[in-house]
Amino acid sequence: MSDPQQTKRSPSTAMSFLVFGIAIAFLLFGVVVLEYDIHIILLIDLVFICLMSATLGYSFNDLVECMKKTLGQSMSAMIIFIFIGIIVASWIFSGTVPTLIYYGLQYLTPKFFLPLGLILCSVVSLSIGTSWGTLGTMGLAMMGIGAGMGIPAPLTAGMVISGSFFGDKMSPMSDTTNLAPAASGTTLYEHINAMWQTTIPAYIITLVLFTIIGLSYQSGDVDQSTIALFSETLAGRFVIHPVLLVPVVVLLALNLLHFPAIPGMVLGSLLAVILACVVQGTPLKEVILGLNYGYVEPTGVDLVDTLLLRGGVQGMMYTFSLSCIAISFGGVLEQVGYLHKIIEVVVSRVKSDRLMVPLVIASTTLGNVSMGEVYLSIVVNGNLYREAFQERGIRLNMLSRLLEEGGTLTQVFVPWSTSGVFIAATLGVTAGEYWKFALFNYINPLLSIVLALFGVFILYDSEHSSKKKNRGGKGIC
Repeated sequence: MSDPQQTKRSPSTAMSFLVFGIAIAFLLFGVVVLEYDIHIILLIDLVFICLMSATLGYSFNDLVECMKKTLGQSMSAMIIFIFIGIIVASWIFSGTVPTLIYYGLQYLTPKFFLPLGLILCSVVSLSIGTSWGTLGTMGLAMMGIGAGMGIPAPLTAGMVISGSFFGDKMSPMSDTTNLAPAASGTTLYEHINAMWQTTIPAYIITLVLFTIIGLSYQSGDVDQSTIALFSETLAGRFVIHPVLLVPVVVLLALNLLHFPAIPGMVLGSLLAVILACVVQGTPLKEVILGLNYGYVEPTGVDLVDTLLLRGGVQGMMYTFSLSCIAISFGGVLEQVGYLHKIIEVVVSRVKSDRLMVPLVIASTTLGNVSMGEVYLSIVVNGNLYREAFQERGIRLNMLSRLLEEGGTLTQVFVPWSTSGVFIAATLGVTAGEYWKFALFNYINPLLSIVLALFGVFILYDSEHSSKKKNRGGKGIC
């Protein structure tokens, strides 16, 4: 236990900027320049932050308490990470994911490949809650089919990325969709409700643009061999039937009814386990084992194996462990007071609430650039701006919305980020090639900034809004 007589001091503004700057610089150097694993670099940074905090009078137990407090606040999101792995594995064993892809591939035509591909990637990502899973499955199929139609690979990649990250951003099963409200101090469904306001207009604009662009490629022919390869392999391994879409329908219905996320995932997984045993004929013991380790039985077709060999509790341990370290790191920064000193300087220069929108989006984007990891950027910026939003009477679900717009969506434009590296390796197209076609990923944050500058969709607490009206000041719009 800490010594009750020991005096803890707040860090000075200069020390706060110095400590934070060194920590970020070390992350940038270690991950980008040296290409070391971000887990170890972040752990070293955590040790550095703790050592600097010890000079302010914080004992080891004090610092552990700082981490425990923040981890406790984020525990629901951490548990959801595990259930994401379970539901992805169960939906593959049941044939739900293969059925989604099988039926989707049957209805693609050259004229509407881009808009239909966008919708298909969006639905898959929304259903399974992972952009990476969609990129590695439906994205690969789209790249092959697009090539057969004569559509440039960067354009197809931009469409896949737009749809994948729309679903990732909006799905209650997504890790970032759960991490953002946990980091900002709001709830999952309040967070999703806030995101619809800017996400839907941005998505409609994106859909229209891809439709217009796609019309210039309507004379191409579908690469039937790619579709046949996927379809035959999936049909040869799984029973394909509409009844296998029941878990998707049930889970989406529960999400619309604001059913708690974890019980909803449990129900969706349970339905999938039953379908895996009854429809697919898979032994229950094998399915249960797969919920932990994922689907591991290869088909012999590389593209399809990339689609299927995933999921399970162990498949989420990379994300889970990284989030634990990142949240502990953010907890010490917040509880010791480094972030408060930094935010005092930054926010004091921002007089208008409307300018808080571009500030948070730019700050979270900078976090992606400097740290190369969206989880860390979301956690750090959520802790950084939470108190400022509360003092201004702005709802915390607006902060969580901005964290997604500036963090989840912009990570794809950073070549050295984990997403940038994954996309380049999976789709074979670099960020420098696809960036201008990832329409949704920059239309959404830019639209949010423009609307905020006109006073639209700035979400105030009801009490704060009433006070502004009573004073005759400007309201929400």
